[in-house]
Amino acid sequence: MRLGVCYYPEQWPRHKWESDARRMFELGIRRVRIAEFAWSRMEPEPHRYEWEWLDTVIDMLAQHGLQIVLGTPTATPPRWLVEQHPEILPVAQNGMTYNFGSRRHYDISSEVYREHCARIVGQMTRRYGKHPAVVAWQTDNELGCHDTVPSYTEAARVRFTQWLAQRYGEIGALNDAWGNVFWSMEYRRFEEIGLPNRTPTDANPSHWLDFRRFMSAETASFHALQGALIREHSPGRDLLHNFMGFFTSFDHYEFAKSGLDIAAWDSYPLPRTEVLWFDDDVKHRWARSGHPDIPAFNHDLYRGVGNGRMWVMEQQVGPVNWAPYNPVPTAGMARLWTWEAFAHGAELVSYFRWRQAPFAQEQMHSGINTPDDTLTAGGHEIARVARELAALEPEMVAHASTPRPRAPVALLFDYEADWIVQIQRHGADFDYQRLVFEWYSSLRAMGVDVDMLSPDADVSGYRLVVAPSLPIVPESLVAQIVRGDAWWLFGPRTGSKTRAFTIPATLPPGPLQAALNVRVLQSESLRPSLRPRVAIDGVVGHGLRWRDHVEPGAAVNVSAAFDDGLPAVVEAGRVRMATACFDDALLRALLAHSARDAGIDTVSLPEGVRMRRLGGLQFAFNYGEVAWRANAPDNARFVLGNREVGPADVAAWIA
Repeated sequence: MRLGVCYYPEQWPRHKWESDARRMFELGIRRVRIAEFAWSRMEPEPHRYEWEWLDTVIDMLAQHGLQIVLGTPTATPPRWLVEQHPEILPVAQNGMTYNFGSRRHYDISSEVYREHCARIVGQMTRRYGKHPAVVAWQTDNELGCHDTVPSYTEAARVRFTQWLAQRYGEIGALNDAWGNVFWSMEYRRFEEIGLPNRTPTDANPSHWLDFRRFMSAETASFHALQGALIREHSPGRDLLHNFMGFFTSFDHYEFAKSGLDIAAWDSYPLPRTEVLWFDDDVKHRWARSGHPDIPAFNHDLYRGVGNGRMWVMEQQVGPVNWAPYNPVPTAGMARLWTWEAFAHGAELVSYFRWRQAPFAQEQMHSGINTPDDTLTAGGHEIARVARELAALEPEMVAHASTPRPRAPVALLFDYEADWIVQIQRHGADFDYQRLVFEWYSSLRAMGVDVDMLSPDADVSGYRLVVAPSLPIVPESLVAQIVRGDAWWLFGPRTGSKTRAFTIPATLPPGPLQAALNVRVLQSESLRPSLRPRVAIDGVVGHGLRWRDHVEPGAAVNVSAAFDDGLPAVVEAGRVRMATACFDDALLRALLAHSARDAGIDTVSLPEGVRMRRLGGLQFAFNYGEVAWRANAPDNARFVLGNREVGPADVAAWIA
């Protein structure tokens, strides 16, 4: 459990560097990320490198007891490179070429840009790779941010056709897989294939899905290019990338396979609450704390992506600059977010940023210090966390580092599922990530710990596996259902597509029919005024947004039906499927029923209260406005806080 900070020495006078390093250590900071946006200072002109300033900074931070995470600077190519090679600029879906003047102004498929990236990263890793203070490397920064992946350049088109040729072998196989006989879309050779943007109406969904797969592979290979240099010249250091919350432009599981030690992510609970799908009253309710499940959802997702290792590379400290509204957090939230990250398995919580910049695009984004070096309210909370860590470290480490048992529930998160829904949404308000979040939030509100995994993961050992929607059902998953002893709960649109983005020959749910003998005869998206009624365990509610019309086969029980007679929940043995999206109360009743069947205890937590177990420690977090008396055993020993958990407060105990 370490604290870190993002620092930009190139943006500040040299006379501040030493006092900054000293004050960081005194505050409790132990790791510092630097250099991820500093290419123009490293290489101000082509092949003229200036390293003295970075040498000085690294040595100075090390002398003050700080360890360093070096970021490769490829998110911000300098102006001279764009002037030399304007073809490296990315192109948006509408065909517009982006300009220089901010960040992420490069095409991930550009061979020219990749060559320059390999050169600057090679120079960095050779110079600093074995420095004793450099303990980790971050590739680039927030890959795909600002809708720069996918990119619609000519370079992307050429590499896409090469990718397709390797995938399909011969053009007839592609035409068959994509169904290109429809609308005379057949190709004679791979070189004829363009990108799926700027068509008069919808492009072929199979074309879109393969393009998304290709761009995901491009992102992973861009990271792998840099990762190989880091492995070669900086052995023994951790390799990471900082992902973003609720971001699915590429498959993070596949990205991790390209070489990743740690899945880091950037946590901004308040602005994320503002930009997601919530109704305005929900946004108002959590405006100063963030929705109580937003940080945890991403902690659990990225812990799965990182195969158990997760960092928070950027943690919000105060108001930021990029949401429609940017309020000041409630006092105590920076501390709560930090402890919650640790409870969900974070090894490091690193704050953005050390000092608020008084210039450029992010001058309204706060940090640990104001521009005149006054410690902010969030900075004081970080100092408190550091004191708590120091006081409790021996005992907490002993309990937190005991082998972390699997959570009782595995939730399957699938990036391709989100792409499929985006490509053929079919209903204006059907959103894959929203559906998954609703299921996750219901489980958390019942005090249930969750591990989030890929549909290809080994789920043996879990008592309950839930898949809120899984359009493509892997055969390997069906095999686990048949041979395992877990309970399973699937949601709507499961098994609705093949890998080629076609309807299964046996109708949905496709391969899942081996474990649940039903057929989906038709599906409907429900406008807000269409709300079929149903009851589950005495809880009356409604279907929302989507409904599959299911025909049960032999040995299938309809355990709940809508008021028009259509099945709402069908089950066979340990496998259950909801045919629709449900309102909150109904969804919670369904999940509680499934948890009971799987032998999982649940509780009814007050609004805004959440819990998480870490080794031998039980944590409680109160996002709400009313104090909560923790339901800890009488013999519990509190190591953080006490039984009365106030608003924006944290408690941890050993039972």
